[in-house]
Amino acid sequence: MDTITLWDTILTEMKQSISTANFTTLFKPTKLLSLDDDIATIAAPSSMVMDLLQKRFVITIQKRLSELTGRDISVLFIIKTIPQPKREKQTQEPGPLFASQQQQVKAVAGHLPRVRADFTFDNFAVSSTNQLAFVSAQRVAKEIGQSYNPLFIYGPVGVGKTHLMHAIANSSYQKNPEKKIIYITSEEFTNEVVESIRNNDTARMKKRFRTAFILIIDDIQFIEGKERVQEELFHTFNILIDNGSQICLTSDRPPQEIKKLEKRLSSRFAGGLTVDIGKPDLELKTAILQKKAEKMGQELPIEVALVLAGFAEDTRSLEGLLLRVTTQANASHQPLTREFVEQVFGEAQLEIKQTQKIHPDEVINYVCDYFRVKPTQLRGPKREAALVKARQVAMYLLYEKLKITYVEIGNLLGGRDHTTIMHGVDKMRVLVDNKDKVSEDIVGITKFFRG
Repeated sequence: MDTITLWDTILTEMKQSISTANFTTLFKPTKLLSLDDDIATIAAPSSMVMDLLQKRFVITIQKRLSELTGRDISVLFIIKTIPQPKREKQTQEPGPLFASQQQQVKAVAGHLPRVRADFTFDNFAVSSTNQLAFVSAQRVAKEIGQSYNPLFIYGPVGVGKTHLMHAIANSSYQKNPEKKIIYITSEEFTNEVVESIRNNDTARMKKRFRTAFILIIDDIQFIEGKERVQEELFHTFNILIDNGSQICLTSDRPPQEIKKLEKRLSSRFAGGLTVDIGKPDLELKTAILQKKAEKMGQELPIEVALVLAGFAEDTRSLEGLLLRVTTQANASHQPLTREFVEQVFGEAQLEIKQTQKIHPDEVINYVCDYFRVKPTQLRGPKREAALVKARQVAMYLLYEKLKITYVEIGNLLGGRDHTTIMHGVDKMRVLVDNKDKVSEDIVGITKFFRG
C-alpha cells in the first residue's frame, strides 16, 4: 500500500469517527509524506495543528498505521503546508460544519418580525457541544406541537440558542406560511403585558399570544420575580399546549435554577425537553471563522483562524474579531499572518487573562476599598450619592471586565433587578466615553486587578 492510499484510508476512518469540525480543521490539511525506517512523517500546516494532533490523536494514528502496514510505526509531525486542490463550483463540497449555500432554505422576508432569514438549520454549525439541541430543534420544526413541547434550550451567551429559535421559525414558515408564528424576547413579552394592563386592553394581548401556532420566547429567565407576567404566561402556556401549538424557550440556565420563578411555571417549562448547549470548542470556532471569511471574500489561513478562535469567548464574537483584524490588515497593507493577529489582539488577550483570575467578590471589595464604603452598604438599599456612584462603578467593572451577566450582577449586589444593572452600566459607559472623572476612578481600581 503506497503512502497516498494509506493516508487516504486513515483520513476516511477519522472522518467517520470524529466530528466534522475536528476533521476539517486538523486532518484535512495534512499529508503522509513518507514511511521510511518505520517512521511515518506527516505534514501539518502549522505548529498549532501539529500540537493538537500530537496531543489528541497521535496514539490513534500510530496504532492504525501499524495495523495497516503490519509494522511497528512511529509518528513524526513536521510543519508544511500542503496545497489543496481547487474544486469546480458545481462539485464543491460544503465548507466545514455547513451545508452548501444551494441547499439553504430562504425564509420569506417581511412575514416574521424580528426573525433573521439567514438563521436556518442549513447554516448552523454543528459539533458535539450543540448536536443534541440542533437535532431536537429540527424535530420540533418537523412535528409542531407533537414532540418536545415545550422545547427549552439553555446555555451561556453566544452559543447559538437564538439561531436555533429563528431556524425553527423559518423552517415552520416555509411549510405553513399562513400560520401565526411569534418570536419575542421575554423583555418584549413583559412590556406587552404591562402595557395591556395599563391601557385596560388585556383581551387584545391575550388573543395575540393564545392564538399562536408557535410561540418562541428568548431569554425567558428575565421574567423571574415578575408575578403578573408569570401568571399571564402560565395561562397562555396551558392554552397553547391544549391547542396543539408549539412553545420554544431559551434561557441562560435550566428552569429549576431560575430564581423567583413560580413552581407551577417551572414545572411546565421542564415538562417537555430541556437541553443545554455548551461553549464551542476550538475546532468549531475555527471552522466558523473560515466560513465567515469565505463569505467576506477573505482568504483566512488555518493557523490564523486557530489564533483568532483562541481569542473568541463565544461564537457571537467571532465575526467582530474577524472584521477587526481583516480591516486592520487591509488598512496597513499587511498580510494576514499569525504574527499580525497576535500583535493586534495581544493587549486585549492579556487583559482577559488577568481579569479571568479575579473573583467577582474581589472586584466588589476593590471598589469598596477605593470608595471607602462597606460591602454591606454596597449591597444594601440606601441610595446616597456616594453609594450609588460606587455601586454603578462595581456594576460597570463586573460587566465590562469580568463579562458577568446583568442577572448575575444583580444577585451579587443584593438581588437588584437586571434593568437596574443595565441602567448603571449604560450610565458608566457614557461617562467613560465622555472622559468623565469617573474614568480615573475606574482606571485606579483596575490597577488592583493587575497587582
